[in-house]
Amino acid sequence: MLHLIGLGLADETDITVKGLDIVKGAHRVYLEAYTSILMVGKEKLEAYYGRPIIVADREMVESSSDEILDGAKEEDVAFLVVGDPFGATTHTDLVLRARELRIPTQIIHNASIMSAIGATGLQLYNFGQTVSMVFFTESWRPASFYDRVKENRQIGLHTLMLLDIKVKEQSLENLARGRKVYEPPRFMTAARCASQMIEIEEGKGEGAYKSETLAVGIARLGAPDQRMAVGTLKQISEYDLGPPLHSLVILGERAHDLERDYIRDFALDKPTFDEAWTMQYQNH
Repeated sequence: MLHLIGLGLADETDITVKGLDIVKGAHRVYLEAYTSILMVGKEKLEAYYGRPIIVADREMVESSSDEILDGAKEEDVAFLVVGDPFGATTHTDLVLRARELRIPTQIIHNASIMSAIGATGLQLYNFGQTVSMVFFTESWRPASFYDRVKENRQIGLHTLMLLDIKVKEQSLENLARGRKVYEPPRFMTAARCASQMIEIEEGKGEGAYKSETLAVGIARLGAPDQRMAVGTLKQISEYDLGPPLHSLVILGERAHDLERDYIRDFALDKPTFDEAWTMQYQNH
């Protein structure tokens, strides 16, 4: 059987009891290591779980899934996913491939950014479409996120921005030359995301949001050193939340007074927050 096991958000102890029991008895254990990361390394997981772990990068999962599924009809294979197993479409695809091979599957759920973002004090049913933000390059500045944010804000809903991570990525030159040389890992900050959003709005000028729109930046959600900062997009673009992983929420205009009371404690500058709230949110 193929077991997809959610690991939660922070460290080796976030796995569920059910998930840990399966890991301890599995024939092979894989760790998906490119859609997200934990705050601890593979070695800590191995020590806590008492099992060796095979790191599954993007190439293995998307191009060599047969290696993962090999023998899974007869023996238990554990596939570990940071957050919840269905937090990325890649994992749905893996289950579909297992079905095609008539391999039974089991899903062990866990906390993910999609539910734990409630730690910001923003109500989950006030969120609209979730959007991804990638690193801009000199020649590639995709703005597909813009229309999704605009649609959310037109009906007053918050937008959760999932920020780009680059793990085991190759430069265009090394890719073209077929060299297996990888770039150092990079993790987008809330500040970088806010800056890129402001840049796109300045170019489009459609008013999906503005630099004075309120946003919530959160770092290392679920970890002991979790941090949160609330301010305008401009303020967030200039603020350092520390080490990864970061996420960003753009406030919708239907924000409730209870949400305001909760997030105000994390405001970078309370007078600026109060002014922005009065001008943009109070009468909605």
